[in-house]
Amino acid sequence: MSMPFYVSPEQVMKDKADYARKRISQIRSGVVMTCDAGILMVAPNPSRALRKFSEMYDRIAFAAVGRYNEFETLRKAGVRYADMTGFQYDRRDVTARGLADWYGQLLGSLFTDSNKPYEVEIVVAEVGKTAADDEIYRITFEGSVADERDFVVIGGQADKVAGIIKEQYSPDISLRNAMRLAIASLAGQEDGNQNEPVTASQLEAALLERSRPHRAFRRLTGPRLDALLSGSDGAGSDSASSDSAGSPGASPKGAGPTGKAASNGATSDAADAPWTEGEDDGSASDSGDSDGG
Repeated sequence: MSMPFYVSPEQVMKDKADYARKRISQIRSGVVMTCDAGILMVAPNPSRALRKFSEMYDRIAFAAVGRYNEFETLRKAGVRYADMTGFQYDRRDVTARGLADWYGQLLGSLFTDSNKPYEVEIVVAEVGKTAADDEIYRITFEGSVADERDFVVIGGQADKVAGIIKEQYSPDISLRNAMRLAIASLAGQEDGNQNEPVTASQLEAALLERSRPHRAFRRLTGPRLDALLSGSDGAGSDSASSDSAGSPGASPKGAGPTGKAASNGATSDAADAPWTEGEDDGSASDSGDSDGG
């Protein structure tokens, strides 16, 4: 009778961790950074449908790199958890810290119990009234949760990208300069060519905007993103420059009062106004569309 093949638990865990690290090391990095306007998220992403950044709740966003199908599953599960918590208790009980702890437990269980670990790194960020109140949490494939200050880099070349940001970052950095710094740190990840120009079509960018009273998440696209890339400040651009003009079937979670938009007799910029029915800032919707984490 042959003896069963034995592998120690330590070796199993080491093999899983080595596998996940190797796979993640091949992924292009993404940056989440605090600035005066809020929390900026930037990553290389030529796809217009498969998103790395998404809204989760009122002032909370999700960022991820890795295998899309895996972090999209995690995003949807997190949205359901946040909705259920807000419904059963109170909206104020839905926090980035609570979501990060929940993700840590989930990824820790998956790492221990499954044959193959998830090849993902995720960030849960919550924008505060001031930069000092911002919260950024990084969750790794094995469920470790880290409380990050000012900025965090996820993906394969995180140390290299973070080193460039650390040299130039300041707590009071403007949105324009934060975008410049993020682009400079992410440029040339594959071939080291720092002079290669970065265009809007190669990027995914989003902002948790500090000044918005309800749903803080907005995507940076079109003229506003072009303005930031060209060096001018896009903070006051027209609403058509972001994805705030919603799509049918947008989920109203994280919303303020719905119904008719308030009017004070003046024409206001829809991109800077509270969320109103019919608007979609990027979809915390769990509808099975392609707008995932």
